[in-house]
Amino acid sequence: MSFVLIEKPRPQVALVTLNRPDRMNAMAFDVMIPLREALETVSADNDVRVVVLTGAGEGFCSGADLQSAGRIPNTEGLTKTSVARRSMDLLNDVMITLRRMNQPVIGAINGAAIGGGFCLSVATDIRIAGEDAYFRAAGINNGLTSAELGISYLLPRAIGASRAFEIMLSGRDVDAVEAERIGLVSRVVPTAKLLDTCYDLAEQIISFSRVGTELTKRMLWSGMEAGGFESHMQHEGMSQLYVRLTTENFDEAIRARRDRRPPIYED
Repeated sequence: MSFVLIEKPRPQVALVTLNRPDRMNAMAFDVMIPLREALETVSADNDVRVVVLTGAGEGFCSGADLQSAGRIPNTEGLTKTSVARRSMDLLNDVMITLRRMNQPVIGAINGAAIGGGFCLSVATDIRIAGEDAYFRAAGINNGLTSAELGISYLLPRAIGASRAFEIMLSGRDVDAVEAERIGLVSRVVPTAKLLDTCYDLAEQIISFSRVGTELTKRMLWSGMEAGGFESHMQHEGMSQLYVRLTTENFDEAIRARRDRRPPIYED
């Protein structure tokens, strides 16, 4: 079974779908590595002018796969710390690939965008949400940081610092209505019409010049750059790994959820 699908539903439009609905399209490495490869393939396809990214089933992407992270390639003989560092780089590469794509990327947020899935959604150029969509920066709920995969860089620039701080520090859900109100998504539409809405917008973009749309995308992102996106993600990754590897917070969060009790963090 292919966990990432590439389709061309309309001329010059590519639909990239995370295709593991039984796991809410969680970020296992056997999903994320094919996703990066799919995005690279589509970016190099000159017949594609706009990309739509979505998830199969009822979720967009539920973040870390807590059952099985999948196989991490080329880690034989490495220590746990080195494997974690390589793992973070693999996930960071997905976000960087999105940013570097030649085409504008429309995120069709069809359901839950949690943790890394929230990060993935914010890395798209335009976000349109179905009525069932919601967002959660889940790291804080699991004894970790909510800052990962570039979100503490991207989210304040998307919705403002105060809202970003509150959402990331509270770990609460942001439903589709609020997401539209605060500018996290461009608009909310009935879930059944989500993809067609994205395709219609794609066709509008396609009607403009290729160089105009590609350079507009690049200039918009360039104008938002401050200290540098990639270096910022390195700082995020190190802080996330520090908390994960030097505390028992994450394990405690999972135990507490299993035991149906509040977690007790020692750090």
